[in-house]
Amino acid sequence: MKKYLFVFLWLLMGISLKSQPTPQNLELLDHYFSSALAEWEVPGLAIAIVQNDSIIFAKGYGVTDVTTRQPVNANTLFAVASNTKAYTATALAMLVDEGKLQWTDKVQKYLPWFRLYDPYVSSNITIADLLSHRSGLATFSGDLIWYGSNYNRRQVIEKAAFLKPHHGFREEFGYSNILYLTAGEIIPVVTGQSWDEFVEQRILQPLGMKRSVLHVSELALRDNVAQPHTTVDGKTRSIPWLSWDNIAPAGSLISSANEMANWLIMNLNEGTFQNKKLINPERVYELQSAQTPNAVAPSAKKLFPSTHFKAYGFGWGMMDYLGYKIVQHNGGYDGMVSQTTLIPEKKLGFVVLTNSNSNLYFALMYKMLDVLLENPTEQDWSKITLERMKKNELWQKETEAKKAAERNKNSRPSHPLTDFVGMYACPLYDSVEVKTDGKDLYLSMMHTPDFQGKLSHWQYDSFRVEFPASPSLPAGIVTFFTNRDGKVDRMEIFIENPDFDFTEFELRKQAR
Repeated sequence: MKKYLFVFLWLLMGISLKSQPTPQNLELLDHYFSSALAEWEVPGLAIAIVQNDSIIFAKGYGVTDVTTRQPVNANTLFAVASNTKAYTATALAMLVDEGKLQWTDKVQKYLPWFRLYDPYVSSNITIADLLSHRSGLATFSGDLIWYGSNYNRRQVIEKAAFLKPHHGFREEFGYSNILYLTAGEIIPVVTGQSWDEFVEQRILQPLGMKRSVLHVSELALRDNVAQPHTTVDGKTRSIPWLSWDNIAPAGSLISSANEMANWLIMNLNEGTFQNKKLINPERVYELQSAQTPNAVAPSAKKLFPSTHFKAYGFGWGMMDYLGYKIVQHNGGYDGMVSQTTLIPEKKLGFVVLTNSNSNLYFALMYKMLDVLLENPTEQDWSKITLERMKKNELWQKETEAKKAAERNKNSRPSHPLTDFVGMYACPLYDSVEVKTDGKDLYLSMMHTPDFQGKLSHWQYDSFRVEFPASPSLPAGIVTFFTNRDGKVDRMEIFIENPDFDFTEFELRKQAR
């Protein structure tokens, strides 16, 4: 019997040892990270890998800024953007642990003034609905309300009442930053502390995240900070940090690879970090359990044949890969993208932080999954993803060229430029001003300082617009319309991009 027991234990030990990332695997990844950074021409990158309760790899690559050339290391601060959402969900989980609220509580119990477009949804939407993106809103709906604007948190939430739903309540997945802000604003009502104070005291401090901050303004007190970057006319340039204070619970955290590693360790160890329990294991299970299904697109199925499901929990996305449940989230900020990933069964996790708007994070996530899960058919995800990106960029250029070729260059506006001048507004956005200097038109979105630009005639009553202070956005088209009396009475802004739907603003000319 002892002999069989010894053999059984030996086999278990062998399995355990095999599941440990080897020094050779980590060295392979190290070289891959360096070469991928060069291939993508991304300025800087920081990565940490954790297993059980330890950091087994942490390193920086490249530079914090293409101008200063300061090197990145594992303590360099980057925006983690939407990876903040899991912190907000965890903060609420702490209050569930304490019996101060329940996931099924209706939002209006805490925020009686909260409204969505549909009165029934307003009255019945719960905290769980907010956190799992099943309100009926389209993905990113309303993001132009808060992005770079001077609206405060309460004003942003109040304007959600005018966002038209895209599908039925609790029917489909629709990613909402504004509803994560709403979830975060429940915390002050329950605790008397702001979201910011609560997350700082109850999560960041216990995890030893001493350099991490929740506000861009705090970066003045920190050194070793990465600068956001974008590409303009084929050249990489740094851009200023932009405050996300008015959407903070959805995306304001700024952290490092080393400190994000502590966060991953806590999540892999059922809510405990260095013998300190932050939340109960039951809550961790709930946060990382599927709440809202999210279909695997045919193109994704072809690229990742071992993935059969995708879903969203509370602050985390999840899927299967190579037979393992993967808990993950990414975060996109102006000039920075990040990725956090957990493999709970393996007690493995990793974080990727970059200072450019590229899909490098995506390629590195799948490379690490393949290596850490010992995929025998591992692929060069950097090469695959880069080729797909270049094909997409070529398609975009061809599409723009086709539009330019098809426009009627000889057409003229139907009215004198002075007829287009005025203030335009809608319930979602209070004031967009159009002015003229006698020769050209100029547009200013009055609550968003970076959204100001010249209107260059395109064709008929359409004008091309660019926002120089926001180089990440492509050029767009502003079209004016007339009423039955032939007077200019409304305007539509269309800028093709994956993040903002300008057409949600049904802008009407205001009487003088």
